[in-house]
Amino acid sequence: MKLSMRLISAVLIMFMVFVATGMGPVTVEARTCESQSHRFKGTCVRESNCANVCHNEGFIGGNCRGFRRRCFCTRHC
Repeated sequence: MKLSMRLISAVLIMFMVFVATGMGPVTVEARTCESQSHRFKGTCVRESNCANVCHNEGFIGGNCRGFRRRCFCTRHC
């Protein structure tokens, strides 16, 4: 009886460890900051062009925004 209780408790602990490691770490999404591109010229029509210019400026991406269709570069704050 003592052996079976030890075995059951060991299996239970192993199961708890397995479940806890399978959950993975909790991640928090970073805020995104925007800044108008200094090198993009003209009206922003294609987001891919804006993103390429922003990558060259050291940002992670870019979006066309506003009525005047300006290129805004994005990065994590």
